[in-house]
Amino acid sequence: MPVVSEDQNETRNGAPGSRRSRWARSAFAALSGLIAGFCALAVAELVAAVVRPEAGPVAAVGGAVIDRTPPALKDFAVRNFGTNDKLVLELGILALLAVFAMAVGVLALRHRLLGSAAVLVFGVVGAVAAAGRPEGRPSDALPSVVGAVVAAGVLYLLAGRLAPASGPSPAAGERGGGPDHGTFDRRGFVIAASAAAAASAGAGLLGRRLTSAVQAGAAASRRDLVLPVPASAAPAVPKGADLGIRGLSSFVTPNKSFYRVDTALVVPRLDANEWRLRIHGKGVRKPLTLSFQDLLRREIIERDITLACVSNEVGGPYVGNARWIGVRLADLLREAGVKPPSGGGPADQIVSRSVDGMTIGTPVETAMDGRDAMLALGMNGEPLPFEHGFPVRMVVPGLYGYVSACKWIKDIELTTFDDYDAYWVKRSWSEQAPIKTESRIDTPRPFASPKAGTIPVAGVAWAQHRGIRRVEVRVDGGPWNTAQLAAEDSRDTWRQWVWEWPATSGNHTLEVRATDGTGATQTDRRVGTVPNGATGWHSVVVDVS
Repeated sequence: MPVVSEDQNETRNGAPGSRRSRWARSAFAALSGLIAGFCALAVAELVAAVVRPEAGPVAAVGGAVIDRTPPALKDFAVRNFGTNDKLVLELGILALLAVFAMAVGVLALRHRLLGSAAVLVFGVVGAVAAAGRPEGRPSDALPSVVGAVVAAGVLYLLAGRLAPASGPSPAAGERGGGPDHGTFDRRGFVIAASAAAAASAGAGLLGRRLTSAVQAGAAASRRDLVLPVPASAAPAVPKGADLGIRGLSSFVTPNKSFYRVDTALVVPRLDANEWRLRIHGKGVRKPLTLSFQDLLRREIIERDITLACVSNEVGGPYVGNARWIGVRLADLLREAGVKPPSGGGPADQIVSRSVDGMTIGTPVETAMDGRDAMLALGMNGEPLPFEHGFPVRMVVPGLYGYVSACKWIKDIELTTFDDYDAYWVKRSWSEQAPIKTESRIDTPRPFASPKAGTIPVAGVAWAQHRGIRRVEVRVDGGPWNTAQLAAEDSRDTWRQWVWEWPATSGNHTLEVRATDGTGATQTDRRVGTVPNGATGWHSVVVDVS
């Protein structure tokens, strides 16, 4: 009589062997859900290439999340993830999608039709998010809907391959018969899953190529653009404006290093030849529709202007200085017949609209008070980078970006603050937000360990459109020491400073404060960024050896 091992007997009776097979089926079911989810994204990307890239489900859902994010959470994301906040959001969406897809795959194992139908939930969410955004169009729902329908079909097919094999198991006669629900056609599943994954990869690759082809015109229009010689050129940066101290931010921020804080998960890529700007609304006697060439034919100015984000914490990095070239905003408004409120005009707010749906409200009086508010075409000697608003963006000295610096601008409407709340105002930020006087220590870095002796403490200070009159530094709460200021370029740019510190050994706290051109000294009261910018003195702790 043959000897049967205990393991073989348990397997034959359907115990551990059957359980292993059932676990295998569940694992393959989760995999089938992931493949279906991959199909949904790949096909949606292909359709979005035809509709428009911003209509893709990840971008649409991400945009909807950003639209509904409370100010405190948005501030947390910018503070902790910086310019990678959008990448973190996209990865989070993909992770949740993966979990959802695996769960639906397991559901389809037991309820094939129900599981496949559940995939359509993904399509509905994406479609509603895409079409419901401020800039949404009915056609934006197509990528999510088509992707979900294809994914539902793929999941139904794969779930069918996981159906249990018919016929009794080896021990069925002993236990009353019936199929062994642990076995299935693995070879058939692998073939079907591989084919679906390969087709999806092909669709995704084709979608990316189509998107690149569509955007080729935008890239060419930027590449071929030669910025005009400005009629009003910026003065040369004065000698001594950049102190050249190691660790100190350069006076001019390179384009690749310039901060970027916006809500666009997909950077708009617009063809300058097709771009149009409409100016209309209250008090506009002559509505204008301008092309990029129309702007080039007007008087061009060039100015050095420092921009700052309202989400910049005390001592934060979201501030930069660049040389901008463009057309005076006030000239265009006057051409349209607009008068500021002080001149009897009925509108006190400019609502600028971006192609990505962003709305930004700027005081008419500020834009027309003589400062160099402009529609910028170039940045640091080259056409605007796509990330910074190509082909045209707004720049207004002295105001935080969320009330002035509309990128990818397409529309300017004259209205009132009583009649309309712009994007961020609806989310608890202030209607008006002049930039506050701020200063920052760039070197030494926090927790640095310099040698005792003379140490240069250096940084930047800014109070756009007021200028910087004085910067002071103190050590360990002691008396304030006046720092040496770099040469001033203009009152619209930041200013470098340095103080030679006779440092002694030990742990020390350095603090800085600035006084602006009006004589107002930066407050020590520490408040957060909401609703109109952070205040407080920047401090750095160092350990001198």
